[in-house]
Amino acid sequence: MARFEKSRPKSAKPHAAVAPARPRGQTAPSIEDTMFFPRLRRHAKWMFVLLALVFGLGFVFFGVGAGGTGVGDIFRGSGGSSGPSVSSAREKTEDRPKDPQAWRDYATALETEGNTAEAIAALDTAIDLDPKDASAYRELAGLHLSRATERQRDAQLAQFRAAFLAPSQGFLLLTAPSGQPVLSDPIGTAINAQASTTVSAALQDAQTEAALAVDAYKRLVALQPDDPNVQLELAQAAQQVGDAQTAIAAYEQFLKLAPDDPSAGVVREQVKQLRGTAAAASG
Repeated sequence: MARFEKSRPKSAKPHAAVAPARPRGQTAPSIEDTMFFPRLRRHAKWMFVLLALVFGLGFVFFGVGAGGTGVGDIFRGSGGSSGPSVSSAREKTEDRPKDPQAWRDYATALETEGNTAEAIAALDTAIDLDPKDASAYRELAGLHLSRATERQRDAQLAQFRAAFLAPSQGFLLLTAPSGQPVLSDPIGTAINAQASTTVSAALQDAQTEAALAVDAYKRLVALQPDDPNVQLELAQAAQQVGDAQTAIAAYEQFLKLAPDDPSAGVVREQVKQLRGTAAAASG
């Protein structure tokens, strides 16, 4: 018996793809819109705005770098005042300009508000009035180290900002036989140059502040030469600055004053490393 096969319907022939009509009034994208670096820079700017907003809100919340009171300070101070306000402390210095304690209180108030630079100036005045106050030198050294950290953070933020405003600077560019880049980015180059100047100034300030911290510790050591903790603080600060000679001398003095201290082994290792680095540098 002949098999009956049901004929399969013919599938419709696919139509050729038709490009959608461009809405009336819409223009074709410009050549700049299709280029990689302008598009990348345009998106990077919005990303930088978002990150800057996050950093800004964080600084406002924690009261960092603005010299004012952040939301975090309000929460921390909700249980009671930790010291005099800046205005009241300043009035005391005006009433008693020769009182070192009044200037120290003023420095503490300024430090609490995040105004490290003016706090250092107030503390310098207190030390001039009472040069034998050992605790003031330790506090001064701490303020200088804090200021050094602030300036290092400023340098990092400047680098971060340049990376987002000039992303093309992070790519290897094609160069002609003459050494000139094939695809130049003058805007990115200008942004990078400005950032380099800002970063260099911030790092120089950080180095200066750290050196002033070492100087404060040296003055403290002169007042308390037999305190091993002071020698250790001086050594650590000098090592951070890169002053190997001062660091080694302070570490060795610490070992003389406290040979059985639990950290003596670590200190001996630090001295060994510093001597090796100094020998390598001189050789």
